[in-house]
Amino acid sequence: MLLGTVSVTSILHTTRPEGPKIASIPYFILEESALKDETTAASFKKVSRSELIDLLNQDLSREYQAIIGYVVYSQVLKGAEFMNIAGELEKHAAQELSHALIIAKQIDYLGGMPAVDAKTVRTSEKATEMLQFDLDNETETIRNYRERVRQCEELAEYAMSEQIREILIDEQDHQIALATALGKSVPPQRKAA
Repeated sequence: MLLGTVSVTSILHTTRPEGPKIASIPYFILEESALKDETTAASFKKVSRSELIDLLNQDLSREYQAIIGYVVYSQVLKGAEFMNIAGELEKHAAQELSHALIIAKQIDYLGGMPAVDAKTVRTSEKATEMLQFDLDNETETIRNYRERVRQCEELAEYAMSEQIREILIDEQDHQIALATALGKSVPPQRKAA
């Protein structure tokens, strides 16, 4: 994928047999879009294999956090309105374990040692707070895995990026289930820090 190789000016002056197709789009919109692409490309930091191992280990620690959180939350949520989501959280725990195994395998493939520590699991007496903690964690995980996909592809680790894409599908389903249980919209994604 080539970013920043075609200028807005060259796009505006490109014609096809049936005439210019882009001329009807205001110049400032094309310019803004091109700037976003250049900013995204410039802010994306290519990582080394050892840096990718460290980042994947952070992801693995988040997967451990999710496993623990889902196991605990699924058992302590009280109230009829939370029974459906409690059952869903049990399924999420099993999926997170599968994700942890996949990430650990990728770390080993890269020559690293998988992490053994989980990130801290927050708890609360209030069901809505626990679900919000999970939603916040899923949102962060999605943001980081999207970044990991790009980083893997930069290192030509295409199979690894596909594995992470598969995990992303589950994580987004978890995010949707949690947001729905809370009566909220899915939070918008921001760039990884």
